[in-house]
Amino acid sequence: MSEPATTQASASLWQPRSAWGGAPRAGRHGAPGQAGIRLTLLEGRGLATLVATEGNEAGLQTVLAERFGLSAPEAGGAAFEGERGLVWSAPGQWLAVAPSPDALRDLPEALRGLAAVTDQSDSRALVRVSGPQARALLAKGVAVDLHPRAFGPGRAAVTSIAHIGVQLWQRDAGPSYDIAVARSFAGSFWAWLEHAAAEFGYEVATVQG
Repeated sequence: MSEPATTQASASLWQPRSAWGGAPRAGRHGAPGQAGIRLTLLEGRGLATLVATEGNEAGLQTVLAERFGLSAPEAGGAAFEGERGLVWSAPGQWLAVAPSPDALRDLPEALRGLAAVTDQSDSRALVRVSGPQARALLAKGVAVDLHPRAFGPGRAAVTSIAHIGVQLWQRDAGPSYDIAVARSFAGSFWAWLEHAAAEFGYEVATVQG
């Protein structure tokens, strides 16, 4: 027996939606010539905040290393193996990043008593900013000195860009940077990002997982 048409119609409305809300337009934009910026939307990533319980930070780091191959970086750092890693967020706190939410599903049980684990996969939007002009682009709005002597690969900051709170970490010397922004501010952040990138010429692409 088939479901009523109204039920089928309602079910079809429940579809996953990008954290970027359809604002980005794939392709080449901005100034002509060779693009100086590449904006890669990192869709479907797994994210979780880890907050060490009092007195258990050393034990937490041991379990992360032995069971998950993750290294908890010191203040202002980010440690990655490929697309898996941890980004420092505050004293005793880190953001875990993985290619998919499933890759983090064992964390709550494994870290029971050592850390509070909160899934953030659907609450933040991620974008990778790369290309020869990536540093110049971000310097327009970020409240951090991005000069290579002050901020290089493996460095991270909880800061603001154009008055919007973000978590920023540098992935490599390319340079390329990953930026996490609250989903509710993704549209406003993207509006600033594409406006700031226009003078350099930029490409927009999406990577799933």
